[in-house]
This record gives sequence, structure tokens and C-alpha cells, in this order.
Amino acid sequence: MATRQPELSFPKGGVLFIIIAVIAVIIFSKSTVTIGPGEGGVIFETLGDGIDTEKTYGEGFHLMLPWNKMIIRKVRQQSISDEMNVLSVNGLEVKVNGTIWYEPEFSNLGSLIKTKGEDYERELLDPAINAAARSVVGRYTPEQLYSSKRDVIEQEILDEVKNILEGQFLIVKRVLVEDVKLPTTIRTAIETKLKQEQESLEYEFRLAKAKKEAERQKIDAEGKAIANKILSASLTEKILQEKGIDATLELSKSSNSKVIVIGSGKDGLPIILGNQ
Repeated sequence: MATRQPELSFPKGGVLFIIIAVIAVIIFSKSTVTIGPGEGGVIFETLGDGIDTEKTYGEGFHLMLPWNKMIIRKVRQQSISDEMNVLSVNGLEVKVNGTIWYEPEFSNLGSLIKTKGEDYERELLDPAINAAARSVVGRYTPEQLYSSKRDVIEQEILDEVKNILEGQFLIVKRVLVEDVKLPTTIRTAIETKLKQEQESLEYEFRLAKAKKEAERQKIDAEGKAIANKILSASLTEKILQEKGIDATLELSKSSNSKVIVIGSGKDGLPIILGNQ
């Protein structure tokens, strides 16, 4: 006769506990969110009016109702780069490579997302940059774009973008024009012109330097001539004789043996004979 195995029974209260625990874990996971460094979050109220524009949540751990959703975006300074085809003042097509630094207004992150969507860079920032670049670059010639106007152009584009985005909860910090690409023939012509201008400036500098040196030498020679003329006028025959006598007396005091013939030299000056 076969032996009947005892049946294992699970308490009904245990099953209920497991179900409650699973539901609690799901609710807890839906009710908590951690926002990372440099990020901000806004609540999307599923059963309410959508995005809550009154509060922006900062970094760290947060609780919310499980049926809501936290939209998290970067709120620190960010940058995007782009290449734009624009026209110069004379209608020449120019490619401008630029980078723009921006950040959303933290306290108005909800309003920014509510009005422009989560992809607000594409919806708001890109059109503003392109419009500003076309407006500013269209004021200048290719030569100005290629050389000396880079800093001015950057500032003007920045000012234009700020005006376009005013009141739209997005802060633009800086614009950098990294490169201006012109057609090869135009770029070569500009480079040749700039080189010729530089060589002309160097030649003019050398001429000016040589002219100043000639003037200096002329002034120096005239000064020496005047000095010699004054000296010659002051050296009379009597003064020369007195100086010759003084020099003879000094030499006579020397311990070296010598013969001095008084009055036998030219103009009556002594003659000094060497060591005897």
C-alpha cells in the first residue's frame, strides 16, 4: 500500500504579505528619484495640469507621488557647436564654425520645458544662433571676416542671441567663432593681399629707420664740427706756447735722463731729446 506524502501548505497571510511588499516596493520606486550633479528636475503631474512651473528640484534624493514623473535636465553651463552657411555683405557664401555656451535659468526650468519642450536647444537655441549669425556676418566683407573683425563679430552675435532669447528662460554666456571658411580662390587672394600689405609696412619701417639714422649721424657730425670750430677759435698761439711749456716742465721732473733745448723748437717751444 502506497504511503501518502504530506502536502505543504503556505499560510494565506504570508501570500498577502508578499503581495503587499511587492506593491510597496513598486510604489516606493515610483515615488523616489535622485537628481545628479549639475542637474535640475521638474515634476510632471500626470493627474494634474502637467508640468509644475512653481518649483525646480536640485541635486539629491527627492520624494514625489508615484503617478507623477520627474523630468531631469542639465542646468550647469553647456556648449554646442555648429557650422553655418551665411552670406557676407557682398553676397559671398561663407561657412562659419562657432561654439556657444549657455545654461537654462534654474528657477524657470519648468516654464522653459512647458513652453519649449524638453528638446529646447533644438527648438529655441539653434534658430536663435543661426538668425544672429546671418544678421551679423551679413554686415561684413570676406576680408573683415577672415582677419581683424573676429572679436567684434563674436560680441555682436552674442548681443543678437541675447536679444532674441530675452525672456525665454535661457541664458547665453559666450560665443566663440572658431573658423571662417571662404572659397579657396577668395582665401588665397586675401592672404596674398595681407602678405603684400605686411611687406609694404616692413619696407616703410626700414626706410623710416634709415632716415632717422641718417638724421642722427648728420646731427652728430654737425655737433662735432661746431665743437672743433669753437676749440680752434679758443686755441691761440700764446695759449699753445704756454701749454707746451707746462708740458715741458712736467716732463723735466721725470726721473728719466733727457736733454731739453730751450727755444729751439718750432714757434720757440723746447725740443726734448730722448734718454741719453
